[in-house]
Amino acid sequence: MAETIIKVDLSKSAYENENIHNRWHPDIPMAQMVKPGDDFIIECVDWTGGQIANNDSADDVRDVDLSKVHFLSGPVGVEGAEPGDLLVVDILDIGAFEESQWGFNGFFSKQNGGGFLTEHFPEAQKSIWDFKGMFTSSRHVPGVEFAGLIHPGLIGCLPSKEMLEEWNTREKALFDTDPERTPALATLPYADTAHMGKMTGEAAKAAAAEGARTVPPREHGGNCDIKDLSRGSKVYFPVYVKDAGLSVGDLHFSQGDGEITFCGAIEMAGWIHMRVNLIKGGMAKYGIKNPIFKPSPITPKYDDYLIFEGISVDEEGKQHYLDVHIAYRQACLNAIEYLTKFGYTKAQAYAILGVAPVQGHISGVVDIPNACATLWLPTDIFAFDVNPTSDGPTIELDGSIDVPLSPDK
Repeated sequence: MAETIIKVDLSKSAYENENIHNRWHPDIPMAQMVKPGDDFIIECVDWTGGQIANNDSADDVRDVDLSKVHFLSGPVGVEGAEPGDLLVVDILDIGAFEESQWGFNGFFSKQNGGGFLTEHFPEAQKSIWDFKGMFTSSRHVPGVEFAGLIHPGLIGCLPSKEMLEEWNTREKALFDTDPERTPALATLPYADTAHMGKMTGEAAKAAAAEGARTVPPREHGGNCDIKDLSRGSKVYFPVYVKDAGLSVGDLHFSQGDGEITFCGAIEMAGWIHMRVNLIKGGMAKYGIKNPIFKPSPITPKYDDYLIFEGISVDEEGKQHYLDVHIAYRQACLNAIEYLTKFGYTKAQAYAILGVAPVQGHISGVVDIPNACATLWLPTDIFAFDVNPTSDGPTIELDGSIDVPLSPDK
């Protein structure tokens, strides 16, 4: 059995664990050290650090403190790793804790982060998903069950000091173009809720004031939310500091491409079994500045899809130029509208697109003025036929169940 080198206690605050951090900074001390070729297990709290409960209220999603997230286990140092190397990470296995066989999906209030479709779903909602081995279903979204493709939403190595400064400079410049925007254009350093792992005293305070928030993906990896980084995946991370500093968290039981509800996967606490190796000088050898990966050979087998198209014309009919973001939003909205014809509420349909193994594709970016994006919805996840027929759709749900909503205070 591989050694568990970082353990968590779900009954305690993540702030009490010195092997957890929630900011990126090159000076965070290594929580543990390993050697190339080692395999090991790391335990992770859910990305909010236990702020969300298994109940039928969305108050906790409405009131969640997003300045605290993400809580990451690590950093794990790899002996011999130097800037310019590639850290090779094999994800050998991943799962939920035996005592915590559930996860959550949520829509954040527009006032507190929002989401991809926040103009259509501006208030907080939450669905709970129960795990039954490799499958999941929800008491809040009936008529759907699917196999999970469990993966870490967030994994990456520590940035160098120069890279951290670059992140903060460019994101502050973007933020300053519209500082009153809700949701904000970027999440800037915020020391009050920072947890800097083993750092203490004045050093921790100084690092917390400039530590990068964990919200976006960046050159080092980070919050990429790639659903295919499951068991059997191999990731090549650029190394920017001595010992690399690998951290991981934000585990997902399942997610659709794009994580479109923002709290958009089935979020969970759990463990991940990994092996590490090094390619010395690999960044220059392969011209790599962002991670590359090989996907899992073990994926849920869904091969019948309904594919919804979207183009870069927004809901008000405004024409945009080759805008893939607008096009994918339209594909999602088209799929949501379609599912309502079978009795799903729009919130239930939105949740399905966020958590099920939905595929998102950029289908065209050259045919001016419209980009085309597509959303691939697997039909086998439903307990009834959702394909179009000459008889028209049959209402399968009576509307008595919906995703809990908590209005803004």
